[in-house]
Amino acid sequence: MVAVEIGRMCIKKYGRDRGKRCIITNIQGNSAEIISAGRKKRRKCNLRHLELLDEKVAISGSDEEIRKSIEIKK
Repeated sequence: MVAVEIGRMCIKKYGRDRGKRCIITNIQGNSAEIISAGRKKRRKCNLRHLELLDEKVAISGSDEEIRKSIEIKK
């Protein structure tokens, strides 16, 4: 089983960004703050709405650099 942790790659299962890759940047209770390739700012998302992947990314730098790493991993 994949653990929920900062830097974990995931795919959104519901909502406007359904099917898009994202990275967890912060965890608060039952929700996570994520950065998605298609959005300009960080969004909160319920953990049940995320499909966690085996991939993990080291988070360092700006949000733009993180978005580029999401697009490279596709």
